Amino acid sequence: MDLPSWVVGLTLTVLTIAIHTTAVVFMALGLETRIRARVDERPALRRAIPTVIMHIATIALMLTALHGLEGVLWALAYWWLGALDSFGQASVYALSTMTTFELPGLTLPPRFRMISALEAVNGVLLFGISTAFLFAVIQVHWQPLSRRHGHPAAGRD
Repeated sequence: MDLPSWVVGLTLTVLTIAIHTTAVVFMALGLETRIRARVDERPALRRAIPTVIMHIATIALMLTALHGLEGVLWALAYWWLGALDSFGQASVYALSTMTTFELPGLTLPPRFRMISALEAVNGVLLFGISTAFLFAVIQVHWQPLSRRHGHPAAGRD
């Protein structure tokens, strides 16, 4: 077992999950209250829908930036450890590994491969958190819209 790789990989995993969940909680607290109030005060569905779309798009962009920041943290680790020759290479490698996409021709030396395997696991968890959050945001907006406009599924739990 390559203990140093496990330590680096698990440390970065805990750090990025802490950053991600903290940011998601702040997004939920900060944006949800303001934007949902705008949706609730709109009398017409055709005026409420653009607000909902903009809210979801804003959150998606914020989550994308968050994933980028987390990818940069992994890239800095690869670069600092000397696993890749440049920060640019480390960035491309880190972001592709986070999404579990393998880039041909860009590989790590064997001693660093456990770190990249842990990053792939981390990426799946981070994208899962983001997906769950976006789904929750959509549900939060769907309920008041559907109740107000008589959708038959309104109010079902």
